[in-house]
Amino acid sequence: MAYWRRSPRQMQAATESVAVAPTSTVPPPAKPAKSPRSGMMRQYDLVERVRSYNPDTNEDLLNRAYVYAMKAHGTQTRASGDPYFSHPLEVAAILTDLKLDDATIVAALLHDTIEDTEATRAEIDHVFGHEIGALVDGLTKLKRLELVSREAKQAENLRKLLLAIADDVRVLLIKLADRLHNMRTLEFVPPASRRRIAEETLDIYAPLAGRMGMQEMREELEDLSFHMLDPEAHSVVMQRLEALEERNRNLIGEIESQLTKNLQKNGMTAHVYGRRKRPFSIWTKMERKSVGFEQLSDIFGFRVVMNDVEACYRALGVVHTTWPVVPGRFKDYISTPKQNDYRSIHTTVIGPGNQRVELQIRTEEMDQIAELGIAAHAFYKDGVGSPTELLKRESNAFAWLRHTIGILSDSANPEEFLEHTKLELFHDQVFCFTPKGKLIALPRQANVIDFAYAVHTDVGNSAVGCKINGKFAPLSSELQNGDEVEVLTSEAQAAPPSAWESLAVTGKARAAIRRATRTAVRDQYAGLGRRIVERLFARAKIEYADDKLKGALPRLARASIDDVMASVGRGEMKASDVARAMYPDYKEERVVRYGAKKSLAVKLKLKADPHHPARSASVIPIRGINSDLPVKFAPNGGAVPGDRIVGIVTPGEGITIYPIQSPALKDFEEEPERWLDVRWDIDETMPQRFPARIRIDNVNEPGSLAQVATVIAEHDGNIDNISMSRRSPDFTELTVDLEVYDLKHLSAIIAQLRAKAVVARVDRVNG
Repeated sequence: MAYWRRSPRQMQAATESVAVAPTSTVPPPAKPAKSPRSGMMRQYDLVERVRSYNPDTNEDLLNRAYVYAMKAHGTQTRASGDPYFSHPLEVAAILTDLKLDDATIVAALLHDTIEDTEATRAEIDHVFGHEIGALVDGLTKLKRLELVSREAKQAENLRKLLLAIADDVRVLLIKLADRLHNMRTLEFVPPASRRRIAEETLDIYAPLAGRMGMQEMREELEDLSFHMLDPEAHSVVMQRLEALEERNRNLIGEIESQLTKNLQKNGMTAHVYGRRKRPFSIWTKMERKSVGFEQLSDIFGFRVVMNDVEACYRALGVVHTTWPVVPGRFKDYISTPKQNDYRSIHTTVIGPGNQRVELQIRTEEMDQIAELGIAAHAFYKDGVGSPTELLKRESNAFAWLRHTIGILSDSANPEEFLEHTKLELFHDQVFCFTPKGKLIALPRQANVIDFAYAVHTDVGNSAVGCKINGKFAPLSSELQNGDEVEVLTSEAQAAPPSAWESLAVTGKARAAIRRATRTAVRDQYAGLGRRIVERLFARAKIEYADDKLKGALPRLARASIDDVMASVGRGEMKASDVARAMYPDYKEERVVRYGAKKSLAVKLKLKADPHHPARSASVIPIRGINSDLPVKFAPNGGAVPGDRIVGIVTPGEGITIYPIQSPALKDFEEEPERWLDVRWDIDETMPQRFPARIRIDNVNEPGSLAQVATVIAEHDGNIDNISMSRRSPDFTELTVDLEVYDLKHLSAIIAQLRAKAVVARVDRVNG
């Protein structure tokens, strides 16, 4: 459970676990006072900030954008009372800290003009060019969109944002800077909106920044959200952090000094600096591992920045030969980078004072990418080529983003899109391999189903088994780092079981399973509908042809023949409607009704008659539970080959097969259009089991149930379910759901049960 959705009592208990001392009390956080208005950045200041890292900046463009945005926002003010123009100006300032190009800075200045002023996209294109216009439009929120829920609107906004990012990743950088400044000034927003914005930031924007490798921005977004959602917990963690840092100030300096000296002795120059974890990171780790503050050993970490990759590995050797290594804490993200382009060597040693010391060894370039992510790539700043095209080739983080957008764009509804986005953003990773050595990155707790869909959607849809490191294993097996996975497939499996959706972890696998399941169900309904339509045409002795139906589609208000057939199969459209659309003179034959006692006199065909092909075509063959039709059997008794059967169409569910003697059929006497002529079509070379139910009056004595089960097992019956009820002190009534091959098989089991002394009576139940 996310901490901001816990009950007040749970929040209080969790907070008390990190209190400074049992007897101390934590004062409630003071209500933030409105800060005095700070002077806005001037045109000259903005130009100088950009010129400091880009001497060739287009000053005229920056000046024009500054003046245009200031005039467009005019007298608008923010909730704090500051001029509204101060917001886009601060967003632009954040982006200058990332040293981004002129177009990005200008788009940041203009990002709210289309949404909140009289400016239009056409005007922005005319004044500043199409590139900047596209960036601004990508950030414009959806307006006049009527959606059923706030979640749906949030999801649609996110969908548009992600699709805009796919065209130009600078949209994301501006959006994250926009959200960061909004979070910095969140105290001025009404309380109800404040909490919603903080939750959205923690759910979507902070993880998105992390996935793009922008760790510094992610951590600030998380801490600002944490402070807003749980100010008491934030205050307690900060107090403990500051006290710990004061206590260990000398130790931190000693570790930095020793590391630097040891590396210098070995002829290496390094920049070593310590850094403490952020409050939100500490709080989530305490919750995840259910530990107290004192039990955390990696609150302080040390960065060792080297000149090149070779020096990183040499530094690792020096560290490991100087201090004892903590087993299981070594990770090499240089040889195997994370999907967000993060590269570094992680190790933990027992350093001075017997303290655990967590080290991250990396180059200067790796350090920049670790902090700034995709914004650190040089091609944002040189103005050469398209940033998006270059990112496609050089950035794993952006490749992941485009891949994710492609998957999520197939989601059926906005809420589903939002759910899958959150799934994709939050997961850490494990790395597995195909038998040919291809590396597959998956979220932690992913299983073979996720792996199969990561390889290819067709592999996932046809997966029937797997080998992990050469040994057979279930498809639901959780994968570990370094596993070699071989997925076994079968062409006989056209679609995956729908239950896989609940087993899958990745958004890609879930979306693909849901899509394949929908397609399979639709194909079943279309197949059923086609048989119903062809049956009606055969009985009416009129010709059916797809070409003729295609011409009648407008009259049926359907886009394709499959849509028509699926509607008939679901019971949403009658087969007679299809006939009338194709043949306007067609008149439906009414079913002749008899008296109540003869109301079940429905025409049935038990076997196909080779001498009367037209009559054979007028009935629908039933091949069992695994057929290609949406078929199920009577819920309270089933049906087995040898029974005379009838089909009842239930809208949206398909056909339910009842034996002709079933009393449940009386409920459908007044709905003749739902009755179908059906027959068994059993392949004797591939026997299948069918459901049946029997009721047994059993003598209540030890071993009687075992005798019943033994008889059923000895005659190759399968017990699917069993229930018991005491009717008298001497007898127990058993209701047994069986799976048998046919009526002869069922009769043989009943006969053998009746021969047992512990069985007083056996009857078949007809539901």
